[in-house]
Amino acid sequence: MLKEYGEEKDVMKMDGELTDFVAAFAWTLGNINDIWSTTLEHSRIPEEDAEQSYVPQKKKSESEDDKRRKKIVPGSLMKALMRPGGGESNPSDGDQITYHCTVRTLDGVVVESTRSEHGGKGIPIRNVLGKSKMILGLLEGIPTMLKGEVAMFKMMPQMHYGEEDCPVPAPSSFPKEDDLHFEIELIDFSKAKARIAKVVSDDLGVLKKVIDEGQGWESPREPYEVKAWISAKTGDGKLIMSHTEGEPYFFSFGKCEVPKGLEMGIGTMTRKEKAVVYVTNQYLTPSPLLPMIEGYEEVHFEVELVHFIQVRDMLGDGRLIKRRLHDGKGDFPMDCPLHDSLLRVHYKGMLLNEEKTVFYDTRVDNQGEPLEFSSGEGMVPEGFEMCVRLMLPGEIALVTCPPDYAYDKFSRPPSVPEGAHVQWEIELLGFEMPKDWTGLNFQEIMDEAEKIRVTGNRLFKEGKFELAKAKYEKVLREFNHVNPQTDEEGKVFLDTRNSLHLNVAACFLKMGECRKSIDACNKVLDATPVHAKALYRRGMAYMAAGDFEEARSDFQMMIKVDKSSEPDATAALAKLKKQEQEVERKARKQFKGLFDKKPGEIAEVQVEDRAGGEITGENQKNDLSAPLLERDDSQHCNEADGGQYGMGWFYSLWPSGRRIFSALGLDRCTIL
Repeated sequence: MLKEYGEEKDVMKMDGELTDFVAAFAWTLGNINDIWSTTLEHSRIPEEDAEQSYVPQKKKSESEDDKRRKKIVPGSLMKALMRPGGGESNPSDGDQITYHCTVRTLDGVVVESTRSEHGGKGIPIRNVLGKSKMILGLLEGIPTMLKGEVAMFKMMPQMHYGEEDCPVPAPSSFPKEDDLHFEIELIDFSKAKARIAKVVSDDLGVLKKVIDEGQGWESPREPYEVKAWISAKTGDGKLIMSHTEGEPYFFSFGKCEVPKGLEMGIGTMTRKEKAVVYVTNQYLTPSPLLPMIEGYEEVHFEVELVHFIQVRDMLGDGRLIKRRLHDGKGDFPMDCPLHDSLLRVHYKGMLLNEEKTVFYDTRVDNQGEPLEFSSGEGMVPEGFEMCVRLMLPGEIALVTCPPDYAYDKFSRPPSVPEGAHVQWEIELLGFEMPKDWTGLNFQEIMDEAEKIRVTGNRLFKEGKFELAKAKYEKVLREFNHVNPQTDEEGKVFLDTRNSLHLNVAACFLKMGECRKSIDACNKVLDATPVHAKALYRRGMAYMAAGDFEEARSDFQMMIKVDKSSEPDATAALAKLKKQEQEVERKARKQFKGLFDKKPGEIAEVQVEDRAGGEITGENQKNDLSAPLLERDDSQHCNEADGGQYGMGWFYSLWPSGRRIFSALGLDRCTIL
């Protein structure tokens, strides 16, 4: 269905099944503008008809969103249904909505997206209708959707970031003066917490009745720290306990410091919310708040959630903990720094000793200037960056960090001893979003790509292979939206893309993930089957995985397609032969005497310590500027890939054993 907002008449119904529409979506992106424009003039309701259809309703106070809706004119916002949703209800003001959003130009170029396949973080947007700041087109369009529905909204500038006094700032370089397509998938929405019982547990053992609405949408969860006024009464109104004077009751979520049912109810509350939580006896567990629970069939807890501190166990093992001391501005996690953002922070570093010795303070030791760094480039300790990326502008957090995520793997300040646990008090002053490539010409795009590639190469040389890989993959994602216009641009683009894929393959090989390294090489060879460097790198990955025949085939193919690579290929073949002999020697030693026993006897298999028999390869520096990789990563690949190569664990140890067994007629034998 194609619908025009500002009137109540359906423009047209699109024929065919949903699958036909989705299959034709690529065509639709190119032609939907024509469809909308041709139906626009025929769909408008005469003003006199519109006036006659108007039915006065009971007046209520006009909200800011209501005032904004008055700006909507026919044709400024249109909707095409791409996939129908389920149910019968639509989201309304006060409802919490979760959705994915992809913004495209009218010719189909992706401007921004929450989806990972379009370069986003893969994290859906979470808003509260009527409370969160939203662009006008979504504020008006999303309430028409059903759960699970996918729709395309065509918006004129005044319906998105081009709206006068738009409450949502436009991203950097966003084309806010253009008509745009917004593809929305409404993942879920939940009805507002009204003055009715809310089912907290499926068996109705915990219910909640909201007395006063709270602020925002975030609720406490493990291991958050909570402050609340709490009193408890029996079902007949008898007061059991009261903690409503002095200081609010403080407890840590998930540590059994309040009854289980009460904690479940508080876990659905927001800041400043007041509610009554009804808890039956099966959810009344002993706790410091209510030690005696015998004899109570049901307890009514009156709760006011005063405050909670966001506490995050970053590693899941209690070693790297982030505590939010002061709230920031914006919605979490949508307004947190993206990967590759330029961040500005003040921080104070302290040792976790009795004196809490301060070893660095930007306000004192950096002449009052904040620290500036780009995320994803290894410029600060890993634990520091992990926590800052989950902060909002203006937020202050206290981070407790173990040595392996602090300075044991990073340049250590002189006053920080080796193996020291540290604590950072961090204030995120602000951040700049990554540069948007939209609107850049080809040369500017390639210049930006080169900057990121150089950073990736530096990280690779420093042994930070995961970070380096992320840099190369970021450029490759952006390249999905680049269209060279000339043969010369096409050649430069293809060469650069192939180089990036091979760098990704090199990272995977260093990380011991041979299959992924091979897949990355295949992307180059699919486009350029005679690419000598791709053949070499794939051959090295095959060899590291124990697939010697495939490796030999790639090295031999190198010589055929590029005579200049013959020295490298010859050296690789020699290395391959040496590795085969070494593996075969180990296998012979391990299975020595296996076939010397009489039928029915079981031979003991010798097991050689892999650590003692590690294959020695040539020393290799982590340098992507070298034309080819020389490092032997067989042990890493075999461990990381779980022995998925070859014909099983025996053949990965002794590939030629298959041929020997076949010659003996024992290719189906079983080793006991």
